[in-house]
Amino acid sequence: MKNILFIVFVLFSIVGNSQTKRIKIIHADNTFVKPEFPGATISMGNVFIEHEGATLRCDKAYIYQESNLMKAMGNVVINQGDTIFQYSKYTDYDGNTKIATSWGKVLLKDELMELRTDTLKFDRANQHLYYKSGGTIKDTTNLLTSKIGNYYLQTNKFQAFTNVDVVNKDSKLVSNHLDYYTKTGIADLFGPSTITNDNNKIYTEKGRHNSKTNISHFIKNSKIFYSDRTIQGDSLYYNKNRDFASATGNIKVIDTVNNSVIKGGYAEYFKLKDSVFIIDKAVAISEMEKDSIYIHGDTLMLTGKVEERILKAFNHVKIFKTDLQGKCDSLVSNEKTGLTKLFTNPVLWAEGNQITGDTIHLISNVKTEQLDSLKILNNGFIIKKDSAGYTQLKGKNMYGKFENNSLKSLITIGNSESIIFLRNEFQMLIGIDKKESSKNIYIELENNEFSFIDYNTSIKGKTYPPSDFEKLPPEKKLFKDFIWRENERPLTKDDIFNREDTPNKIKGEKKLNTKGKVKSKI
Repeated sequence: MKNILFIVFVLFSIVGNSQTKRIKIIHADNTFVKPEFPGATISMGNVFIEHEGATLRCDKAYIYQESNLMKAMGNVVINQGDTIFQYSKYTDYDGNTKIATSWGKVLLKDELMELRTDTLKFDRANQHLYYKSGGTIKDTTNLLTSKIGNYYLQTNKFQAFTNVDVVNKDSKLVSNHLDYYTKTGIADLFGPSTITNDNNKIYTEKGRHNSKTNISHFIKNSKIFYSDRTIQGDSLYYNKNRDFASATGNIKVIDTVNNSVIKGGYAEYFKLKDSVFIIDKAVAISEMEKDSIYIHGDTLMLTGKVEERILKAFNHVKIFKTDLQGKCDSLVSNEKTGLTKLFTNPVLWAEGNQITGDTIHLISNVKTEQLDSLKILNNGFIIKKDSAGYTQLKGKNMYGKFENNSLKSLITIGNSESIIFLRNEFQMLIGIDKKESSKNIYIELENNEFSFIDYNTSIKGKTYPPSDFEKLPPEKKLFKDFIWRENERPLTKDDIFNREDTPNKIKGEKKLNTKGKVKSKI
């Protein structure tokens, strides 16, 4: 008997629980049944229906109590809680799965956004909305459109797929896949995406964009396109409010106007100041008459507007070009004037000539992009290795001229000295000219050799036969402050990153210390 009572109690409990999950008709102006709609209760006029915390109002509804289904039509309004309202022309609702399918100018509103589409599914059990026929979401900041969309009410997260646009007063974002959070305005981007505003265009394949703070971080194949340059790197940070961008890892700053590029490991760009700062194996690469010149420094800075840009390099500066190499502690290059200044123990290597001085100026023709002239200010010294020794030219200041990027003439001004190896047409050594002048020495070069020498008045010295010159003590064959720095010369574009320069030898005559000065005989 007790078992029978227990079974009856369980059955009534099941029925009771089942009834609480049934769709309830709270109000209708008119309710009736029709044979042509078996199992349906038809309600018309101010229909008000409730199901598990949600209400539905409409003009007309078909309620199937046994299957717990409902079809609503005409000014359908679904309300969940105090904040979520959905409007449509038609809605099918399954009370068992708690899924509502609505169509016909669907509008869903909550406290953060408005969603519009033609057909919308609302999964109340999982608080999940989704559409596949195109829709828009509008919040306080953005208007988002996509072909496919998922909105999760509990996290305010919207997933958009295919033809996704996010538009606001400042920018437009285009993607095929993103996650957008209506509460924060953050969009997580997946796959090829672009963000366009008045100042630039950004491309990325993965990253995060905050449309409210205008701060973004991109981490895959990312680039920022400005009107005159492009910035790219493994990781990009961008702050639109400050018009500031930074790049980390394999960065490139490409000057699209002047056909140049700066590479490095880290860069910062300030648009308002037209300033780029690069470190970590930084190198500036510019094309010069179908060749490229590479300038490296521990720190590179590029400032100024188009055609007025100034490149500054600091610490361990090296230069490489196929016909010109250099080294110094700091460098300034002015794009508008074509003037490049090398400071602090500078040295240039041009066609076998080693050129040193306190400061060196290289002047390029900005139109032809060829080297035009050379200035060596204070303690000018040019050395070229000869099979018989070292050709040397000294002067307080020196000035040179280039033709077709080759050094064609030199003039020394003040305290001039020279050691020239004289050869006949068969390149046989016939004498060594060692002269000095308190004024000037003028030299012309042909095929990288001294072909003409003009000494100013007040000269002294002599021309030695080769045998007599060979008998001179080593210090007489080298001028004071002679330093042979060939070991510091970058022979390839990759050598500009070398920090250690090994000691060198003067072949057959002298051994140099680590600074290249004469140390002892071999």
